[in-house]
Amino acid sequence: MGRIFVVELEGRSYRCKYCKTHLALAEDVISQAFHSRRGKAYLFNKAVNITLGTLEERVMLSGLHTVGDIFCCCCGQIVGWKYEAANEKSQKYKEGKCVLERGCIVEESDFCSEFYIDTCPNVSDGEDV
Repeated sequence: MGRIFVVELEGRSYRCKYCKTHLALAEDVISQAFHSRRGKAYLFNKAVNITLGTLEERVMLSGLHTVGDIFCCCCGQIVGWKYEAANEKSQKYKEGKCVLERGCIVEESDFCSEFYIDTCPNVSDGEDV
C-alpha cells in the first residue's frame, strides 16, 4: 500500500468522527435534509480524504441511483456515499456529489480550541526572570 496524502482544509469544516481527518468544508453543504439508514446526513458538493467503494445500484427514497460507499482514507470507517448516476432527470443534480452521515462526522469551527492564550501571565515584561 502506498503513502496516504491527507488534504488539510482551512475554515469551518467537517471531520471524521473516528480519526478527526478533514472531510469537507461547511461552505460545500448543499443540503442538510438528507437521511441515511442510521440518521441525518448532509449532501456536499465535494469531499476530500475519502476512498470510493464498489459502485452499485440502490433504490433510495428519491429513486434508483448508482452509488458507492465512501470511506475515510485514514481510518477506513464508512462515512457516507457518493452519487455516480441518477436515473431520474429531477435527481441528476446529485451526480458526483457526496453524502456524509451526521453520525460519522464532527463539525469544526475555523478557530481551534486546542490553543490557550494566557492573558494574565505570572511574570510581567518588566521583571527579570
